[in-house]
Amino acid sequence: MRSKNSYSFFIRGAALCGVALLSFLSCSSTTADSSNNENPGNGGGNVTGDPVQVWLTKGDQSVKLQQQSDIHFTTGSGSGSNIEVDPAQVFQTVDGFGYTLTGGSVEVINQLSAAKKQELLNDLFGSSGIGVSYLRISIGASDLNSQVFSYDDLPAGQTDPALAQFNLTKDQALIQMLKDILMINPTIKILATPWSAPVWMKDNGNSIGGSLKPEYYGVYAQYFVKYIQQMKNQGITIDAITPQNEPLHPGNNPSMYMTATDQATFVKNHLGPAFQAANISTKIIVYDHNCDNTTYPLSILNDAAANPFVDGSAFHLYAGDISALGNVHNLFPNKNVYFTEQWTSSTGEFSGDLDWHMKNVIIGSMRNWSKTALEWNVANDASFGPHTPGGCTQCKGAITVTGSTSYDKNVAYYIIAQASKFVPAGSKRIASTQSGNLSSVAFITPSNKKVLIVQNSGSISQTFHIKFNGNTASATITAKSAATYIF
Repeated sequence: MRSKNSYSFFIRGAALCGVALLSFLSCSSTTADSSNNENPGNGGGNVTGDPVQVWLTKGDQSVKLQQQSDIHFTTGSGSGSNIEVDPAQVFQTVDGFGYTLTGGSVEVINQLSAAKKQELLNDLFGSSGIGVSYLRISIGASDLNSQVFSYDDLPAGQTDPALAQFNLTKDQALIQMLKDILMINPTIKILATPWSAPVWMKDNGNSIGGSLKPEYYGVYAQYFVKYIQQMKNQGITIDAITPQNEPLHPGNNPSMYMTATDQATFVKNHLGPAFQAANISTKIIVYDHNCDNTTYPLSILNDAAANPFVDGSAFHLYAGDISALGNVHNLFPNKNVYFTEQWTSSTGEFSGDLDWHMKNVIIGSMRNWSKTALEWNVANDASFGPHTPGGCTQCKGAITVTGSTSYDKNVAYYIIAQASKFVPAGSKRIASTQSGNLSSVAFITPSNKKVLIVQNSGSISQTFHIKFNGNTASATITAKSAATYIF
């Protein structure tokens, strides 16, 4: 996950991408009571036009993912700030919004009573909840597991080049929860990522750092094949893999260092051909690290032998600028880009995290051609565990499980929810303009709904007009708030 010295204040202060995110209507009512709605009427216009649903999250936490009174389109042009939505300009298709379901997340969710656990899973993944449509999982342990493991662990000095002892036993709880989630959302897509190869394949024999020995490239490719096949036997389809989480960050536990040259060699000579031979259609997505180094994925995409096996590149934003995704897309428009991880910290503050993540992770990644926008871990306990020795001690999940019948929803829940609840997989990004402190991204859904996400990063409320097909709808959005408009 995050680099060791990444902190929430650094992230919020890091380069704010020029493409940004959703800041929402300044309504403060709940679904049941909209008498205090900050969008009364329609800015004095005729309210008989087509309605626009409004869902709001305020940075001050007084309103969190609550539906407000509808606003309406009128025939006037409106004065002041405008955000124009143009469905004639269509960009990428969205695979989904979501999180990484870590082993630690599974462990704490399983501490809930059966009824409360089902309530949470329905809320996260159900159509009546926030509709999370994409999950990332670890191949073996991540640093947010309670212990380090791979699927072929051996006593020191032993090797298993035939992978005769490969098994998924230590991930049975994760597998069962994925089955439970698939019962709720059978079409959810899953990306799988290793934090490390089995230590006997590494040149340092350790779960922390080290590199894959060249003589085990072929064996490790078969390790992926076995993993995908055995997950399929469990009824779980792995849509995509990345060869290595954060390949340039070898200090985590577990972790493994993998240069771009080594990853290209692994993909073109071993992993790609192994998938081909086994008739595996799982996508191979390279890199899976920060936006400050586009040379890494571009060098693999520029490798004529590796390129045909590669679906695209994955990014995190603990360094660099979100525009890196668009830069890579522009150079290889036939390859996809994905945003696969961003943490929220136990020391972070709701308003600042909502603002930064909405602008960068949701709006920014989507405006830069990403097919996914994923926050980090789904859940943790009140002590921000479990984690491996040396793993992240400050990672704040979307959910904090506080007892067998209770849990809290944290800022990452609302960051993803402002998009996932309204933008299902298969939606397409369409054009939207931006205005001053208002960042935006727009979509057309498979059911032909238009969805506009707006983030107000300013210090005061702002009134603006949604322009669509020659009509306008007047809206007001509070400072540091995110709003989603559906019409």
